[in-house]
Amino acid sequence: MREGEDRARVWWATGYLLGTLASAVLTVPLLPLLGHPAVLRRWAAWHERRAGRLCRVAVPPHRIRPRRALGWLPAHLAIGLPAGAVALVCLGNLLLAAVVTPLWWAFPVGDPARLLVEVPVTGWATALTLGPVQVAGLAAVAYWSFPRLAGAHARVCLAVLAPSAAERLADRVAVLTRTRADVLEAHGAELRRIERDLHDGTQARLVAIAIRLAVARDRLPGDPEAVAELLREAHEGTEEAMTELREVIRTIYPPVLADQGLAGALRTVVARSGVPAELEVGELAEMPVAVQAVAYFAVTEGLSNVARHGRADRALVRVSRQDNLLRVTVVDDGIGGADERGGSGLSGIRRRAAALDGTVTVRSPAGGPTEITVELPCGW
Repeated sequence: MREGEDRARVWWATGYLLGTLASAVLTVPLLPLLGHPAVLRRWAAWHERRAGRLCRVAVPPHRIRPRRALGWLPAHLAIGLPAGAVALVCLGNLLLAAVVTPLWWAFPVGDPARLLVEVPVTGWATALTLGPVQVAGLAAVAYWSFPRLAGAHARVCLAVLAPSAAERLADRVAVLTRTRADVLEAHGAELRRIERDLHDGTQARLVAIAIRLAVARDRLPGDPEAVAELLREAHEGTEEAMTELREVIRTIYPPVLADQGLAGALRTVVARSGVPAELEVGELAEMPVAVQAVAYFAVTEGLSNVARHGRADRALVRVSRQDNLLRVTVVDDGIGGADERGGSGLSGIRRRAAALDGTVTVRSPAGGPTEITVELPCGW
């Protein structure tokens, strides 16, 4: 297993070095275009992602400052050109040795092929002796040096392009400012929705009940049958108003969370899902009420999306907690292609999570499956 990993590492490093050499060579004619800050940032970000993949380091999305991109450019050229040139020369000589060993006789007599730089190949003895030696030597050089050269370039890229502590703080403040603005906007919209639901539904029914009771009071002495009918209608209206009021309250904070906790509430949601669904819940321990509410609404909205848009036969909900991070995942076997812009409710999940400094990851390739993962800090 270790040998296979080493071979894969050498192949990855070889491709990285050749790509870096091509990039460094193209940088010079592209300098007028790279003079535009936006283009330079994209160029640097592409190399940063390549470096992260080579070093197996997760590179969080961030905005590369122009001065950092400008500082990275000479470092990229200074390391990328010689490192890539070493890889190209090494591979070229390997190929030459592989060709010369069996085909030395095809070269012109006056200009024979040469191995080990200066040794002319004029017979099978030289070809079969020096050819394998050159191949083995260059293969050893490649095996030892390519990962180190590629790693050196990648580490320089990551070090130069990584944001400083002050820049990370500024980015964090910008993200929090934006998410808080989104939360305030969503909160205002939610208040307007609640006001509208109460005004158009519950309040209208309570007004109708009050009118019926007033009429019944006026008719009480002389028309007991009409009074009885009015009281029956008022009673039915009261029950309908209570039902609507419970629905409004449920959208604010589900009572089932207070009664059964997050695990119990999610079992209820899964049991009522529009598609067959399973629930896997790990040890959750105590967590803030706000986190439970966001997790509950994320699962509710996720399963609703599966039923309405996913064309899925089954769904799976996984909820686990690792240290101070709650992870909620909703997976289905549907057609995929989930789009936040299509009114699927994913943007609402993202806003709720962002309000608690959480993240939402959506993987939904065409053809499926769709996987929505919500991660929420819960160690306040």
